[in-house]
Amino acid sequence: MKSTKSGNGNNGGLLHPSVDKVLVIEGTHAASYAVKLARVQVIAAYPITPQTSVVEKLSEIVSAHELDARFIRVESEHSAMACCIGSSISGARAFTATSSQGLALMHELLHWSAGSRLPIVMVNVNRAMAPPWSIYVDHNDSLSQRDTGWLQFYAESNQEVMDTVLQAYKIAERVSLPVMINLDAFVLSHTSEPVAIPKQEVVDHFLPPRKASFRVDPSDPRAFGALIGPEAYMEMRYKLFRAMEESRSVIRDVDSEFGETFGRNYGGLVEEYRTSDAEIVLITSATAVSTARIAVDEMRSLGFPVGLLKLRVFRPFPLDEIRSLAAHVKKIGVLDRNISFGATGMIYQEAKAVLYNSEVRPPLFGFIAGLGGRDITPETIKEIFSHLMNHEEPESETIWVGLRTEATDPTVPQFSRHDKKKEGV
Repeated sequence: MKSTKSGNGNNGGLLHPSVDKVLVIEGTHAASYAVKLARVQVIAAYPITPQTSVVEKLSEIVSAHELDARFIRVESEHSAMACCIGSSISGARAFTATSSQGLALMHELLHWSAGSRLPIVMVNVNRAMAPPWSIYVDHNDSLSQRDTGWLQFYAESNQEVMDTVLQAYKIAERVSLPVMINLDAFVLSHTSEPVAIPKQEVVDHFLPPRKASFRVDPSDPRAFGALIGPEAYMEMRYKLFRAMEESRSVIRDVDSEFGETFGRNYGGLVEEYRTSDAEIVLITSATAVSTARIAVDEMRSLGFPVGLLKLRVFRPFPLDEIRSLAAHVKKIGVLDRNISFGATGMIYQEAKAVLYNSEVRPPLFGFIAGLGGRDITPETIKEIFSHLMNHEEPESETIWVGLRTEATDPTVPQFSRHDKKKEGV
């Protein structure tokens, strides 16, 4: 699906009538202002770099009485999610934020919140998993939570962070599932960009107060998360499965409504860029998309028929959109900023699975780049396109991009090697 007025790096809609003001802010603060506009009622806060600025700004907003919310300081990320679960069961609109090891510590309760069908929204600032310790970006932290039942969005710009938080509450409350919004550490979280802050009354119209279909109520007692036997457990899981399947149409509808209200949208689950006549298309997500746009434009100016598919939503995976793309292109590359050890990049895995039973299956190439915050530059993307143009079939399931020479095994497919002097130690 193509977006008509994109909210990517061009910050479409800055002069739209819905805009109250434009602030030059970091991605973390874009999330904070969105939480304020969504009139969240409970915020569970535990700081972890590089997420800390999200809850710091919210603490200032709540202490200044700009948001009528309960701000709960907890002792761990596990407790933060526990607070969100309790408040959401009571009918409140709940929020938390985390990164990396903190998200991993929440893992048990991510299953609990999705299984309880609670519309919690969480911002995760993507940070590489330790050890070795890193505070820089890759996507293993969030993608390793892919089977917990959470919807997952990946933002390209600070404006998209703001807008996706607002969309997320509407989506979550329609399908009764939690939503995770992911943004790249430092590339977005600590980089300032112009962000259109919408008027509160316009947001209130788009996102009215939550009306929980079930909640803790002494006058209407209910059990939550109670023990269930084999005669009913599978049906409960089927209902969660159906909700995730149905969320695809809800995401498209909410994004379309958002575009009508605020003057920009994001194509639903994916956004196509210069794909209508492309022979080779690269699929990628998050801030690598902005870099890939530049590379696509440069290669198009030289006459190369290349295009880009931005994967905005990872869960639910955009099955129809990937299959539609495959029907009219000759080759597809997938750029993953993650790795599933013993397998491949995770987006590549998903795309390959989607295409297996399709009538048309163009060659699919899987590339790994940018782990631990290593730069993905326009040159990186152009090298990937060059590789795609010069190979009819992938020589391996996983092709590493940008490894330093001394770290590599000559039997592992790779290219664009860097020596110590170029890369730094």
